[in-house]
Amino acid sequence: MMSGSREKKSISRRQFVTGVSGVAAALVAAPSVIAQNKTKEFKKSDRLVRIGVIGGRFGCEFQWHEHPHSRVTAVCDLRDDRIGRLKETYRCDVAYKDYRELIADKNVDAVGVFTPMPLHVPMAVAAMKEGKHVISAVAAGMNEEECVQLLETVKKTGTIYMMAETSYYRLEIITCRQWAREKKFGEIIYSEAEYHHDGIEAYWFNDDGSLTWRHGLPPLHYPTHATGMVVPVTGERLVEVTAIGWGDGAEIQSPNQYNNPFWNEAGLFKTSGGHASRISVFRRVASGGAERGQFFGTEMSYYMPRPDDTPSMVARREKGTVVKNKYVESRIITERYHQPNHWEMLPEPLRHPSGHGGSHTFLTNEFVMSVLEKRQPEININEALAYTIPGFYAHRSALEGGKTYKIPDYGRG
Repeated sequence: MMSGSREKKSISRRQFVTGVSGVAAALVAAPSVIAQNKTKEFKKSDRLVRIGVIGGRFGCEFQWHEHPHSRVTAVCDLRDDRIGRLKETYRCDVAYKDYRELIADKNVDAVGVFTPMPLHVPMAVAAMKEGKHVISAVAAGMNEEECVQLLETVKKTGTIYMMAETSYYRLEIITCRQWAREKKFGEIIYSEAEYHHDGIEAYWFNDDGSLTWRHGLPPLHYPTHATGMVVPVTGERLVEVTAIGWGDGAEIQSPNQYNNPFWNEAGLFKTSGGHASRISVFRRVASGGAERGQFFGTEMSYYMPRPDDTPSMVARREKGTVVKNKYVESRIITERYHQPNHWEMLPEPLRHPSGHGGSHTFLTNEFVMSVLEKRQPEININEALAYTIPGFYAHRSALEGGKTYKIPDYGRG
């Protein structure tokens, strides 16, 4: 690890963003319901990944300093207070204010891009062209063209790209993915997921009153907390969508740089398996915050916890029938499911609670181990596009009153 601070002279946010644009241009189960899951266990290695972290807010939320096979060797942010936070969190003395200097650092093997969404692709592409592996915050890009640029860069450079979608590693989704592999759902005939965040306009303004990139962002341009549940559990791509949006013309929202009139958007998707899936992203709704999914199968269904504190529930089919209200029905047993923590998948230092439903430690471990093992991460570039791009077509559908759009499939890694 390099010692000593190499903090560079301050540059303005305008210079920072302009520089980015230039680079882009150049570039435990309920025993009566179901058996305990058998998840893969953590594999040890004798190698080390040197991480450079860009972004002193969300970038401080991961466990690179706790993982036995990674170390933070450089950090970067424009603001001194955020640099200080990064240094303290990751016990790192090497700091930059220009991301280009960090990605050029020979003591950095991989880069974490945890900056505002418009900077994800320019920074990720620049890092991969320098031979660095990349983990990026969501969403993958601002539009389909950016996402394709990411895909092409991964192919050309041979570097590893991973999107840090938290929903994939929420403990409930780890469980559901395992059940799906074991065919315990039978056939998943319908799925739905929702990301509801009333009050998000608090993030629309900087301290000086200027607008952030989040101001007016179409809800379904940020779909991955929902799509990142249904796509990996069903194992199917979202191939067609009809969506509806709602807005009230609120002055705080309009005008905006995206020409987006909607607070809320909901899409009904057709999957590559011919099933239906509903994805909703709401920003003005009296329901309580939610990042949750539900999966309806021919043999078993699962319901994630609700904002009203209703716990996880599993419904499964048993042989025979019952009579309810004089009608014959199938015998369905519904019981609470007690969620295991799946910590056997992690190295000992990471076996603790973490952000976004316990997902951060799993994201940390998966990226580190994918680099060490020279393999594609579970949320690779193809998965990242499969979670992100459907949202662009859903928003387009909503703008056109629910017109149906086909969604391109960019393959699997």
